[in-house]
Amino acid sequence: MTPKQIVRAGGLIGVTAAMAAPFTVRIRVTPEHERDSVQDTWVRAWASTLLRIFSVNVTVDAAQPNHNWSHRRGAPAKGRLVVSNHQSVMDIGVLLATFGGTMVSRADVAQWPVLGHAARAVGTIFVDRDSGGSRTATVRALHTHLSAGRSINLFPEGATFEGDEVRAFRTGSFAAAVRAEAEILPVGLAYPAASKAAFVEESFASHVGRLAGNGPTHMVLAVGTPIATRSNDQAAAVAQRAREEVQDLVRRARARCGP
Repeated sequence: MTPKQIVRAGGLIGVTAAMAAPFTVRIRVTPEHERDSVQDTWVRAWASTLLRIFSVNVTVDAAQPNHNWSHRRGAPAKGRLVVSNHQSVMDIGVLLATFGGTMVSRADVAQWPVLGHAARAVGTIFVDRDSGGSRTATVRALHTHLSAGRSINLFPEGATFEGDEVRAFRTGSFAAAVRAEAEILPVGLAYPAASKAAFVEESFASHVGRLAGNGPTHMVLAVGTPIATRSNDQAAAVAQRAREEVQDLVRRARARCGP
C-alpha cells in the first residue's frame, strides 16, 4: 500500500474509534427523548469525516432544492425509509451524511473490530439474508424504528453491483414501511467510471484500500420525491414503484456526473 492508502485506511479506523468512545459515554447519560438527536448529530459528523478522509465530494441533485433533510424524532410524525442503489462502501457515508438516521447492514459487520462496535452503538439493524429468521426479525425491527418516527437507510437490492442497472428490490423492508405508514424516499447514486468505486468480487479490506488510493471523487446523489404509504398498500407494488424511481434517479445522477 502507498503512504496515502495507509493514512486514509488508518484514518477510517482511527477516526471511528476516536469518535465512538465519547459518543458511547454521552448517549448513556442522555435523556431518552434526546438520544435520537444526539445520535443523528454523531452519525452525520462521522459520515462527513469519512467522506473528507477519502476525498469524496457529493453533489446533491434534489427534487426539492435546499430541502432540510434532517429527520429527527419529534420532527415529522412518520418514519422515513431512504432507499438507494448500491455500488460502493462509500454509499453508506453519502447517505448518512445527507440524511442521518441509521442503516440496515449485513450481519457480519456487527463483529468487525471498531467499525462493528460503532455500527452497534448507533442502532444499526443487522440482517443475515441467508436466514429466514433473521430476515423476519429485521422486518420487525424496521417496523419498530419507523413507527417511532426514525429514519432508516437501506439498499433494497441486497448487494453491491457495478453499473447503473437497478436490480429487483427485496420486499420485506417495504412491508415494514407500509405497516408503519412511513414515507419512502428514493435516491440514486452515480460515481465517475474512473473512480472504480464498485465493490464487487473483492474483500472489504481490498475495496477500502483501493478507494484509499483514489484522487478526489466527485459523485452525484439524486434525491426524488417522497412516496407516501398507507397500511393497505401492497408491499410488492410499493417496492416496484420505488425501484423504478430509483432507476430514473440513477439516470439523472449519471447525466450530471458524466461517464
